[in-house]
Amino acid sequence: MRMVDIIAKKRDGETLTNEEIKWFVEGYSRGEIPDYQASAFAMAIYFKGMTQQEAATLTYEIAASGDQLNLTEIEGIKVDKHSTGGVGDKTTLVLGPLVAALGVPVAKMSGRGLGHTGGTIDKLEAFNGFRTELEREEFIRLVNENKIALAGQSGNLTPADKKLYSLRDVTATVDSIPLIASSVMSKKIAAGADAIVLDVKAGSGAFMDKVEDARKLAKAMVDIGNSLGRQTMAVISDMNQPLGRLVGNALEVKEAIDTLKGEGPEDLHELCLTLGSHMVVLGGKADTVHEARTMLEQVIQNGKALEKMKTFIEAQGGDPASVERPETLVTASSFIEVKADTEGFVHRMDAALIGRAAMVLGAGRATKEDKIDHAVGVELVKKIGDSVKHGETLAVLHTNKDENEAVKDMINRAYEIEEKPASAPSLIYDTIE
Repeated sequence: MRMVDIIAKKRDGETLTNEEIKWFVEGYSRGEIPDYQASAFAMAIYFKGMTQQEAATLTYEIAASGDQLNLTEIEGIKVDKHSTGGVGDKTTLVLGPLVAALGVPVAKMSGRGLGHTGGTIDKLEAFNGFRTELEREEFIRLVNENKIALAGQSGNLTPADKKLYSLRDVTATVDSIPLIASSVMSKKIAAGADAIVLDVKAGSGAFMDKVEDARKLAKAMVDIGNSLGRQTMAVISDMNQPLGRLVGNALEVKEAIDTLKGEGPEDLHELCLTLGSHMVVLGGKADTVHEARTMLEQVIQNGKALEKMKTFIEAQGGDPASVERPETLVTASSFIEVKADTEGFVHRMDAALIGRAAMVLGAGRATKEDKIDHAVGVELVKKIGDSVKHGETLAVLHTNKDENEAVKDMINRAYEIEEKPASAPSLIYDTIE
């Protein structure tokens, strides 16, 4: 085979064979195919797309390019959850203990984050002593014993994806649905789950701004997962404003704990019940999402979900006392209120700008080398649909910095306030099964 022929074939809109895709992934992984040809190939896919079979084959071969976790020693149906990312998205912190409390094994690999806040790993490290570097044997033992464990991603998980994504990032080919779908799903396939629930975000703080684009991406990922033998479904949820009211690592941990107590914000509570219900059904513990939802509500009310969180944290070296008393988690030194300079109703929020404000405070990383300040972040007092009086507090900055004027300006610009009343956006747009 010649790479130039494969590029030309895709450029002309033809369908690639499984062998051609496998040859590309293996050759590019070994460094035998140069970046300029891989760039041309990615651009051809960007313009011509891929069939469902092509995308599934690309996903499978990317997953096969590195380590793949064998979780067959874990009892039960392993269900994974993946979110396409958003501001204030702490659903994994809630869903892990919540679903595990019903006996569904949650064996999750997570990463660190670039952007507005850290990833799930960074957030969990707000617990003193929490360990995410687990050997495979310990990881499997913890899931079998407690029904939950969360570890950092292997350095050799989907190396072809890391290499290809870096190239797409500098060649304007990131926004390709088959390439996004294969990138996400290759990691899920390699991580060894039996079933996958996807939370695909749409809105100002999401990768996909439009619901229709999010729907296309969700369908592509669901088709790939199911064709590769993983029960897969997707929920399309709103990200036109941050999820919950707290953005920042320790802050989001506190809000997750509140949600497990049944005291969390309504949108976070509802999304976790929606996603969790599908996880419980796919995990074989309920026949319908209605039945699963009732079961999840019960373990919140009777305290079993919170107890599972304590067990999970303690088993991985963290301090479980912080689950009972989240006020003991690290806290910022200063709290600065951002006041409204007009009155009316909140019509829109720039979720991405709020996320960037949190990053400037130190909650996230601009580069992999940046250190995260777990204590800092943004507390949202007003959200879409809320009424606002002149001088009322819109948000509170939790900060350890001396100079915060630029961040205050970012928060003010993130709010659009108009005279006429407004309604909060729908939380769930669609379900793809």
